[in-house]
Amino acid sequence: MTDRPKLGVIVSSAREGRFADKMLAWVRKRLDADGRFEIEIIDPLEYRVTLWHGDMQAEDMSRLKLTLEACEAFVVIAAEYNHSFPAAVKSLIDAGKTEWEAKPVAFVSYGGVSGGLRSVEALRLVFAELHAVTLRDTVSMAMPFQRMSETGELADGEMADQAFAVMLNRLEWWTSALSAARSATPYSLSAGDRSA
Repeated sequence: MTDRPKLGVIVSSAREGRFADKMLAWVRKRLDADGRFEIEIIDPLEYRVTLWHGDMQAEDMSRLKLTLEACEAFVVIAAEYNHSFPAAVKSLIDAGKTEWEAKPVAFVSYGGVSGGLRSVEALRLVFAELHAVTLRDTVSMAMPFQRMSETGELADGEMADQAFAVMLNRLEWWTSALSAARSATPYSLSAGDRSA
């Protein structure tokens, strides 16, 4: 058992040969070194969310929802495909509803010259609809394909490390604040009669 809050690290891509695995290694190394969160990797390939929901196995859907519910915060490793997010991460997000409510979501994005920021901006709209709280501070990597080693180390990565540290500090604050708020008043009661 641990007293650390559980952080869901969401891989957005499900493509064969995906670059996301190197990005995950980069993120995981920093989270492990930091130690403030218990890490739960949430991979669309593990839950087979690349299939249409009607074809998803019920046990995969149930397991995914339980995983999302157990997390107090999330980091999305956001790839950018055609100026937006991959279909796999949208399917993963859509598998939950109340599991996202009043929880913070941070982003580590990557892509071409935009560094995946267009994916992040599109994802912010999705998470807003689910009543999640997205962090303003992000980590964005432009063209990491040319700058990252096989083991997930980024050449000239000082700025990315600094941005990650700021993001993690903000994420810890929001995780603590929202966890306390959910404990004080369940989010489901925030829009209606508290005497119910």
